[in-house]
Amino acid sequence: MRDLSPEPLTAEAFAQFGDVIEMSDRAVRRTINYGWTDRYDRLAMLDVSDEGGVGAISIFHARPLDPLVLRVFERHPLGSQSFMPLSGRRYLVAVAPDGPFDASRVRLFGAAPHQGVQYAKNVWHHFVLALDAESAFLVVDRVGPGDNLQEIWLSSSQAISVRLD
Repeated sequence: MRDLSPEPLTAEAFAQFGDVIEMSDRAVRRTINYGWTDRYDRLAMLDVSDEGGVGAISIFHARPLDPLVLRVFERHPLGSQSFMPLSGRRYLVAVAPDGPFDASRVRLFGAAPHQGVQYAKNVWHHFVLALDAESAFLVVDRVGPGDNLQEIWLSSSQAISVRLD
């Protein structure tokens, strides 16, 4: 089993996997509503229309893994998938590049409570990894016809034990 510690989640470090969703200087920022609101625009662009898919908004309620061992990864070939935390808690993001799954290429990011992520189509990722307590996430992803879920289960020797320092 491989041990892996999270690295900080930054737009640059995560770029090959998708987008980091957060208010930052990288965002297109506009003042609206007569000056009472700042809009951080186009933080991630949905990519969900393949084979007649449409965007949907859901809420996922996740429980922390115990033990914190990564054993399954998934990807969505027909659409992107976005997660934004609602519970004010940190969480983890485990990803691997598009292509044949390679456990040695898994990267682990520690996400702050104000950071969301959007996985690009075909990026391997672990299901949502709440830490500390049960947590809710606003999810924007694809619904519709077609097979938009591929999963891979890791063998015992490929499983990844997460170390939180």
